[in-house]
Amino acid sequence: MEEERQEAPTQTGIAPAFSLKKRIWLNIVLFVITVFSTFFVGITLSLNFKYSEVLAQNPPNALDLVEKIRDPQVISLSIIYMVVLLGILLGHELGHFLTCRYYKINATLPYFIPAPTLIGTLGAFIKIKSPITRKQQLFDIGVAGPLTGFILSVPALVYGLSLSKAVPPIPRDEVFVYVFGEPLILKIFGAMIFKNIPPDYSIYLHPIAFAGWVGILVTALNLFPVGQLDGGHISYALFGKKSRNLARIFLGVFIAMGIFFWVGWFIWAFLILFLGLRHPRVLDEEVHLSPRRKFIGYTVILIFILSFIPDPIKGLNLFDVLKEFLF
Repeated sequence: MEEERQEAPTQTGIAPAFSLKKRIWLNIVLFVITVFSTFFVGITLSLNFKYSEVLAQNPPNALDLVEKIRDPQVISLSIIYMVVLLGILLGHELGHFLTCRYYKINATLPYFIPAPTLIGTLGAFIKIKSPITRKQQLFDIGVAGPLTGFILSVPALVYGLSLSKAVPPIPRDEVFVYVFGEPLILKIFGAMIFKNIPPDYSIYLHPIAFAGWVGILVTALNLFPVGQLDGGHISYALFGKKSRNLARIFLGVFIAMGIFFWVGWFIWAFLILFLGLRHPRVLDEEVHLSPRRKFIGYTVILIFILSFIPDPIKGLNLFDVLKEFLF
């Protein structure tokens, strides 16, 4: 998850000159830990990809599993997953960071968040230390990250799909397999690449494709038009005060999606309430964006539509979870 925090503008005048935070060691330590956490998650992804049919038919014992983990191809695929995923996340954050630098706005280097999750990280964020007082600056900083992340994610997704494989249906009662949701863009490219496979076959994503999928998911999560997410910056710059009503609507959408699609949306609803729905004002709130920036803004809305995944992990809506615990 990418989080970008910004202080409300409290003064006019020229923003302080750009400077790096002195305690850069924290950025480095978090990045190194995230390298290891994504690499170890990549091992699981690589095992499932290379040995999908074998693992489904004959669950391995501990010794057999260790031998498979030491497979050089599994190791190399894990490294590739780690490099591609962190490259996408780093590109996203550098989009924000370099735009801040262009406008002489003080911002930190990216903080990566290692976590024992299905992807090995909770993303990354930068902290903006100076107030953003102009709508043009707000828009450019907000849009730079998602655009960069999307541009990096799509080639990874398409190339990774070309390396992915279709396998016969796996009995779900014999092996626990996460089934991930598909954004519209994955469905489009998947239909082009896998034209003639039987409808009951499963597609096992190559680790590169999965890294691209994560990048697409991160893009969509950050483009929700609420608070100080990237989408909140863009929405406020495009629609001004009207964006506040849009944020309230999406809070309700999060709750509805948590009930019917994926319980993780409840966490997002809580985070949005905690961080706040309202966006800090800029000094030139009534000034309109240029036609070029409006075009980019509407292009980003299209990117959100192509990237959005209502159920990132299938079978985990509220009803499914309650059924699992109660019956």
